[in-house]
Amino acid sequence: MNNLQNKEIQIKELFSQSIKVKEECIAKGFKSLVKMGEEISRSVINGNKIMLCGNGGSAADAQHLAAEMLVKLRPMNNRDGIAAIALAQDTSTITACGNDFGYEKLYERMLTSLGKNGDCLIAITTSGNSENIILAMQAAKHMGIKVYGFLGSGGGKALQFCDEVFLIPSYDTGRIQEAHITGGHALMECIEDNLLEAGHINLKDAI
Repeated sequence: MNNLQNKEIQIKELFSQSIKVKEECIAKGFKSLVKMGEEISRSVINGNKIMLCGNGGSAADAQHLAAEMLVKLRPMNNRDGIAAIALAQDTSTITACGNDFGYEKLYERMLTSLGKNGDCLIAITTSGNSENIILAMQAAKHMGIKVYGFLGSGGGKALQFCDEVFLIPSYDTGRIQEAHITGGHALMECIEDNLLEAGHINLKDAI
């Protein structure tokens, strides 16, 4: 067996592992995502916003999902924007906070500056133990902001601060992230559908 064949086997195994994790998610059910969708939709209807945070790939997922709400999620649904913001702001803000207060304070600082009672926080952490995420979750609880965790690795310390949790049954960072973004898309679709059904947002002519 040559090197090319070995690499192909490795990639096939990666895909198989990703499928297995998602199949385990299906077996557990998605009541938590449905409940998150209902609660977040009510919050948005009441004039509040969605905040999202994560580190590394999870920061990219937070920005990705915020963009889906602000702009367009599904090609056939040209609709009003939905208030969402990723707490990983511009590089000036990130580096200033890291320099002046410490990187662990980043999301807590952003949340207390931008958030208000009734908002929602979606905290994405594969380990469940990221200090900057934990501090933001704790601040959110004190401010009357609902906390929704997208977690892995057993949930870690973050589990105790979640009002609802989408917990991936894996300790493999890549596989957790792959399931998180699938769950994230599902949650955003639930929110979009709820808001359309409630008449809070409207479809516009296709562009």
